[in-house]
Amino acid sequence: MPKLSPTMEEGQLARWLKKEGDKVSMGEPLAEIDTDKATMEMQALSNGVLRKILINEGESAPLGQPIAIIGEADEDISELLKTATATKPTQAATATEKVAESDAAPAVEATPEDQETAEPPASTDGKKPQESAAPTGRVLISPIAARMAAEAGIDLKSLRGSGPGGRIVKSDVEAARTQKPTAPARKLPPLSALRTTQAGAAYGPSAYRDEPLSEMRRTIARRLVTSLGPVPHFFLTSEIDMERAADMRRSINELYPEAKVSINDLIIKVAAVTLIQHPQVNASFQDKTVRFYEHADLGVAVATENGLITPIIRAAELKSLIEIAGEVRELADRARARKLKPEEYTGATFSISNLGMFGIEEFTAVINPPEGAILAVGAMAPKPVVKENDIVIRQTMRVTMSCDHRVIDGAVGAKFLQTFKQIMENPLYLFVG
Repeated sequence: MPKLSPTMEEGQLARWLKKEGDKVSMGEPLAEIDTDKATMEMQALSNGVLRKILINEGESAPLGQPIAIIGEADEDISELLKTATATKPTQAATATEKVAESDAAPAVEATPEDQETAEPPASTDGKKPQESAAPTGRVLISPIAARMAAEAGIDLKSLRGSGPGGRIVKSDVEAARTQKPTAPARKLPPLSALRTTQAGAAYGPSAYRDEPLSEMRRTIARRLVTSLGPVPHFFLTSEIDMERAADMRRSINELYPEAKVSINDLIIKVAAVTLIQHPQVNASFQDKTVRFYEHADLGVAVATENGLITPIIRAAELKSLIEIAGEVRELADRARARKLKPEEYTGATFSISNLGMFGIEEFTAVINPPEGAILAVGAMAPKPVVKENDIVIRQTMRVTMSCDHRVIDGAVGAKFLQTFKQIMENPLYLFVG
């Protein structure tokens, strides 16, 4: 039985695609196997003839157990048969003997699948093994029936097996799924218990208070009015595999604990490098001209008590990750203390807004004029993704770029995000590029 998925421990033979005596070629589909993830094709590992099928359709086998013999048409396979027969019972017992510790967690015993009317398989001495009812606290169930019950949310203890020895088979689960459970009668609290105000009380409009806008909030409001309306926004979103970036950040902080490099610092560095490669994004609209900048001056959004402010990392493409990390912390602290100088928060060429630390997975940000774009960064979180035709758990992050269409065309923005994604997924580029 081959390993067809990373978490597979045993497989169930769903269907043989060849029969005994058929010629087979290496790589040719031989059978369909039900794994813990999906039904997958098993391929022949050599050329020859399918001489002997060792397990039947519906039967399960642990990894490594012989399930068929391929050889030459006239080859003597008697020794192989003896080895396979001697190995099979021990491995099968190891794979299928799962006994529950208590009634609260009954074990599932993997057994031949759903042959309600079939005779039990004969033993090697020609005698049929005796079936016995499952002992208290133990549930015998076929693999397919177990999977169906789990998917339907059916409690195994509520089922009575109709298979040999009281085994739960597919038809038992199907019958349970068709039965409509009777919901217990719901007793509502008395109406009087829901009243939290005095009977007959009348309420007018809610009271309120006015607070004067801070200068920062006034500026934010004024700039938003001159941004989202007049500036023609369009948005591009990309999902990024962050496994390597997270590993690199962890390694840097292990070597230099005082550096305290964050994922956001890495995002700043990668964005700066990407901007230099795509100068049309590192630009701004100037009424009759488009202004292209030589350096990537990145504005980093920082939340303060009075609103959002974007201190700037100047020429970020020329600075190391450790330098960026220290500068961001220092600027953020002074921003919250309202001690930034005007030149430290005006004149960015591109901005980054990160709400990942608040658990926000994806959002769109408003461009800060006259900049041509802003990158909205969501939370980094583990998600199931397809990797080399298999489903694995990876750290991923979604980013959305808001673009000023007067400066950046769709293809230009898409190429920028493509490069940004490539470097984030392969961050060693920063040290060799």
